Amino acid sequence: MFFRETGKLKHYYRQEQAMLPLREDRFFVAVVALAAFVVVPIFANEYWLQAILIPMLVLAVAAIGLNILTGYCGQLSLGTGGFMAVGAYSTYKMTTAWPDLNIILIFLISGFFAAGVGILFGLPSLRIKGFYLAVATLAAQFFLVWLFNRVPWFYNDAPSGTITAPPRTLFGIMITGPHAHAETRYLVALVFVVVLAVLAKNLVRSHIGRSWMAIRDMDVAAEIIGIRPFRAKLVAFAISSFYCGVAGSLYIFLYLGSAETAAFDINVSFLVLFMIIIGGLGSIMGSLLGAAFITIVPIFLTNLPHIFGIPIAIDLSKHIEVMIFGGMIVLFLIVEPHGLARLWRLSKERLRMWPFPH
Repeated sequence: MFFRETGKLKHYYRQEQAMLPLREDRFFVAVVALAAFVVVPIFANEYWLQAILIPMLVLAVAAIGLNILTGYCGQLSLGTGGFMAVGAYSTYKMTTAWPDLNIILIFLISGFFAAGVGILFGLPSLRIKGFYLAVATLAAQFFLVWLFNRVPWFYNDAPSGTITAPPRTLFGIMITGPHAHAETRYLVALVFVVVLAVLAKNLVRSHIGRSWMAIRDMDVAAEIIGIRPFRAKLVAFAISSFYCGVAGSLYIFLYLGSAETAAFDINVSFLVLFMIIIGGLGSIMGSLLGAAFITIVPIFLTNLPHIFGIPIAIDLSKHIEVMIFGGMIVLFLIVEPHGLARLWRLSKERLRMWPFPH
């Protein structure tokens, strides 16, 4: 990041519009990717992979999906947990019904099922907005969780009411089930995050993303200049729900292994919403930073008293977590509404100008 942009001329528009137009940025991203794909699986232990990195990556996918809908299109949603449940239960039904079907293909098909449900619950978005739309998506959250809990067909009439990820292989390597290694599941989750994040970044840079941002800023003006709000909003709901559905599939099959509908309750929806608020609305990088913050801070707070030898009850530590999350949300809304992503951009600008004054 310690470089100057002077003299780096671009001769074609495609060079100017590239995602990483500077050679130094491409080098930095390549180093980070190499560390994530090679260094982390070698040196990270089971605890770091299973308790921190895998859930962080899975929730990052859901945060990107919600950020597309809320941060870029301006449509507030509280049904993330319900759409994740659609993806999880769709994956479970397909893996048990068609054992020979490719597991990666099943993850993607489950995302399309969630996209269809998202379109259905996104239909009211043309008539209502703001708080009323949030209430409509909240109704979707409660209805979907109730449906998967009350209809035994979704969990194959299991007496416990839980869904369990069956063992599945990819190219002869076990990636789901109790015998799948944490390193393998981490790499699968990482590939999904990288591919979906790059796809989302290109989407928001396209005409679709520009139409979303126009509707977010002023939907009446967007309609006047020729943007069709109903179509744009439904596309945003579909793509957001697709991401959340894939995240729900990964949540069960790569992280938890088995779970009930309680794993997708309203707390998950609020958790993902906190991620994009703290990370930064309207930023793909903010979704990743928010997922890392929300995942790491509770573990840090849980272990901090033991590090300093301070006796503290578990319930008190949980209450402190909630207080810190609430305080961070209020702080970012007041001081820096764009969250951690904005602070990251400011830091890069200062480093580029160093050692000259600002």
